[in-house]
Amino acid sequence: MDDLDQELLSALRHNARTPVSSLAVMTGASRATVAARIDRLVASGTIAAFTIRTGHETRAAGVRAIVMIEVLGKLADRVADQLRGLPQVRALHSTNGKWDFVAELEDRDLVSFDETLRRIRLINGINSTETSILLKTRKTGF
Repeated sequence: MDDLDQELLSALRHNARTPVSSLAVMTGASRATVAARIDRLVASGTIAAFTIRTGHETRAAGVRAIVMIEVLGKLADRVADQLRGLPQVRALHSTNGKWDFVAELEDRDLVSFDETLRRIRLINGINSTETSILLKTRKTGF
């Protein structure tokens, strides 16, 4: 991956709908080169998808949180499979240190969120959890 690829990725992270012609002007490369580079980045898996990210104004009032999870022994794969099966788990990250996983949760309200946490805590192999509710997002994206 060279500087042009990095520039294209940066621009597409900011706005995945940026036209190829605009990307060409921004980078100083030809339209054909930009299109070929994007095709190559998609084919290699570097770009997995073109998507939109909705703003807070389009979301129903809900609860978002980060849950740190400690797993007993060698049950991490089983626990991860069960966590991935919960629709409220938007992302699941493995990590080092005290916590084995960090789960990003989103639920419709506190009552439903409480039930989701209860279900998570009942998963065989989870030793302990620590939850932080997200109050305000100040920056998104990479």
